[in-house]
Amino acid sequence: MFVVTLSYTAPMEQVDALLLEHRAWLDEQYRKGVMLASGVKVPRTGGVLLVGGLDRAGVDQLLAEDPFAKGGVAAYDVVEFTATKTADCLAAYREPQAS
Repeated sequence: MFVVTLSYTAPMEQVDALLLEHRAWLDEQYRKGVMLASGVKVPRTGGVLLVGGLDRAGVDQLLAEDPFAKGGVAAYDVVEFTATKTADCLAAYREPQAS
């Protein structure tokens, strides 16, 4: 599983110009089952994504398709972790703990 934080690298006017496309991209990732949660940082300096069901190369490819990435308005930080415990609704994403 991956926690992705994105930070805006352009003025908010440029970010907002891509917001509808970004939201449509998010909707598609939810339909595909790889986006588990998403939201805006507080204060609004970027966002946070929770991604599952992909390897690191798949996450990198996914993020490259984000309209924010294509528009050059965000930078991404990707953290991979092993989800050994989850809420019941995320049970399909649990992984065995490494010994």
